[in-house]
Amino acid sequence: QVQLEEFGGGLVQPGGSLRLSCAASGLDFSNNAMGWYRGTPGKEPQLVAVIGTGGTTMHADSLKDRFTISRDNAQNMVYLQMNDLKPEDTAVYYCSAGNYEGGVYFPKAGYWGQGTQVIVSS
Repeated sequence: QVQLEEFGGGLVQPGGSLRLSCAASGLDFSNNAMGWYRGTPGKEPQLVAVIGTGGTTMHADSLKDRFTISRDNAQNMVYLQMNDLKPEDTAVYYCSAGNYEGGVYFPKAGYWGQGTQVIVSS
């Protein structure tokens, strides 16, 4: 059974930083690309960042200067470092596993975590 569990969210002031973590189990972690999405009510989920099996990364253009994705295959963990957070970064952040081919990320059905809430507010 695939399990992805996110943690590290919380309340942070504008300009602050958070590091989200995602613990994966029940899958061949090193052979899966991993992605972070974020969602807010009434909006389409946004792909934040992807890291491929070989470590290739892709970040949303609007976030690449502040967010960094990384992975630790030995620990089956994927991380999202978020710096200089802004109120518009407030969202639920989700971890997913999938395939990353030709610069396109394809999350696998059922390979999602429950999300961790990030609130950026003073």
